[in-house]
Amino acid sequence: MSATTGWRTWGRTERATPSAIIAPADAAAIVDIVGRAAFRGGTVKPVGAGHSFTPIAVTTGIQLDLCRLSGLFAVDVDQRRVTLGAGTRLADVPALIGPYGLAMTNLGDIDRQTVAGAISTGTHGTGSRFGGLATQVVAMEMITGTGEMITISEADHPELLDAARVGLGALGVLTAVTLQCVPAFVLAAQERPEPLDEVLDTFAGRCDGADHFEFYWFPHTTTALTKINTRLPAGSELAPLPPARRFIDDTLVANELLRLLCAVQARLPAITPSINRTAGRVTGNRSFTDLSHRVFTTSRRVRFREMEYALPRSAVPDALRAVARLITDRGMRISFPIEVRSAAADPIWLSTAHGRETGYIAVHRYWRDADTAPYFDAVERIMLEHDGRPHWGKLHGLTARRLAACYPRFDDFRTVREDLDPQRVFGNDYLDRVLD
Repeated sequence: MSATTGWRTWGRTERATPSAIIAPADAAAIVDIVGRAAFRGGTVKPVGAGHSFTPIAVTTGIQLDLCRLSGLFAVDVDQRRVTLGAGTRLADVPALIGPYGLAMTNLGDIDRQTVAGAISTGTHGTGSRFGGLATQVVAMEMITGTGEMITISEADHPELLDAARVGLGALGVLTAVTLQCVPAFVLAAQERPEPLDEVLDTFAGRCDGADHFEFYWFPHTTTALTKINTRLPAGSELAPLPPARRFIDDTLVANELLRLLCAVQARLPAITPSINRTAGRVTGNRSFTDLSHRVFTTSRRVRFREMEYALPRSAVPDALRAVARLITDRGMRISFPIEVRSAAADPIWLSTAHGRETGYIAVHRYWRDADTAPYFDAVERIMLEHDGRPHWGKLHGLTARRLAACYPRFDDFRTVREDLDPQRVFGNDYLDRVLD
């Protein structure tokens, strides 16, 4: 056990001073830690990579760093299933499972998170035929608030699977996760600017007509930067971006130039519209073909704050247009682009795509921007008017009372929590707000 002076999230939205940080070597050590905490009335909070923007991992109790519970634990090539340590970074997974000819079905555009953190907060990618990362989970090992280690799968405690796959860290400490994988595949990527109104008018068709479709919109412009990824079998001819082009696009423009522009705009917000229009003209126009994980994910080194809401997919065009009117009517200056994606419906109780075909709208602010609350609060009101559900790891202001109306199985989840963590060993203020 080691003392600590503090911990903070990647986006610098939250800070914490745990009583201690422990990096257990195995599940048995976690059983002991949780059992002792339960006996003493203390709390334990596992933490991933800190990529959530909410206080979901904040604690003044014991913080569990799961970095030593990482790597490939088992492979079933015939069933295309792999078991990974809960602390494994998503960025490391391709190298672990690639030699077996396997890949994850879908990924988001950031891969810095741990496997446990990503699934527990409902992290997702895009593609109307594909669910969030948690839908790839077929089994998990978890230590409950009573210090019991259980396996949850189709064979063991199957009634808990759809509760625990997006568990918010409220049900237990995940130690291992089994994913249903697919044969390794290639993605052909096409990125290009298009008129925003045309993209919104045809949004549903674009989602259904592509394996993976998303777009970015820089406020103060009329252009959407669209991205279409088409799945191809392994062995398809690759045409990756030349190293120099990738460095210019993804390092210089998407990160270093963006960082500089955001810093300037934070001090001189009046120039934001003209800079955004320039950014829309010089980015998002390229085609390439590469291994799936190299296309899905991108490097994000410019720190930001984010709110994302899941809507019925049909509501996305009206909701985004309402956000555009908000920005114009209030004279806001928003430098960061808005991201729009989609996902298939799923049965997971607290998944933002539970029971409905879903579209996502994510809004961002540079982390050094002045007061961001007026923008996020106003956007949140628009999202709620369109039957929105907030991403569990991104900024929002909802409480359990409002969230209960969003999820048909919300009370069932709370019942499971009562059974697995009756003393709230894994509790914190955020979970009190969104669950109690």
